[in-house]
Amino acid sequence: MAKEIKMPLPSAADLFSTQEERDNESRESVREIPLGEISDFPNHPFKVKMDESMADMAESVKQYGVLVPALVREKPEGGYEMIAGHRRKMASELAEKKEIPCIVRNLTDDEAIIIMVDSNLQREQILPSEKAFAYKLKLDAMKRQGQRTDLTSRPVGEKLYSVEVLSKDVNDSARQIHRYIRLTELITPILDMVDSGKIAIRPAVELSYLPKEQQTILLDTMQLEDCTPSHAQAIKMRKFADEGRLNEDVILSILSEEKGNQKEQFRMPKERISRYFSPGTPAKQMEDTIVKALELYRKRERSKDRER
Repeated sequence: MAKEIKMPLPSAADLFSTQEERDNESRESVREIPLGEISDFPNHPFKVKMDESMADMAESVKQYGVLVPALVREKPEGGYEMIAGHRRKMASELAEKKEIPCIVRNLTDDEAIIIMVDSNLQREQILPSEKAFAYKLKLDAMKRQGQRTDLTSRPVGEKLYSVEVLSKDVNDSARQIHRYIRLTELITPILDMVDSGKIAIRPAVELSYLPKEQQTILLDTMQLEDCTPSHAQAIKMRKFADEGRLNEDVILSILSEEKGNQKEQFRMPKERISRYFSPGTPAKQMEDTIVKALELYRKRERSKDRER
């Protein structure tokens, strides 16, 4: 008679979870991974800056360590790729740590993009350029996953499935998301001006339709004239560009128009005063120096009048 072999009863976890869930559960334990083995996410749209906030984070990591593990995935050629935790990684480097706690997750490229974008969009301060490239990356990923999206314009009478889904998860409407995505068409120096607040988003969107060569001409003209276009002026430039009539003279003419809320300004050819300043001195610094010099001159003249 054959001997009966008693098998251990399956646990409740085995009964009510799939093999994939059990594999993920075992795979996603927290590991201490050397910082040198973790590379940044390709085309990561969010800037990791050495500012006061980063200095505070580095000090916290130095004292208490990284309290929330980063999220990484393994690379086929070895090592790991950061998905969420770029700031924590930099803070760890500044704190002279050798390792960082991480959760290792098996993710496709598109899954990794969506998680990376979503985790960073929760930050309090996000630059327009960061939103622009983050929204574009996520919508591209959603498109590849089989959802419809239009990245450059709003189709008339058609539902914007991906954009509408995304707009429910963020503080921007579908229309505003499209505006941000248009910013990715700007040349880097003009996009930097949007980030610094020198150019508002709506005129920047209009400028994004200019060919790159004309954007470069516009940039040079803005720097020479020390001005930026209003929304109305940007619309006018786009119209001239669409008609094939935008050139350096037209750009200068449009920028020279007085804006509705612009105060009367006194202008002086830059050549007349540039020899009194070091090359590359910002126009605002020149203006402040001239005003101070005039104030000093006025005081001296008043002193002379009193002596007479």
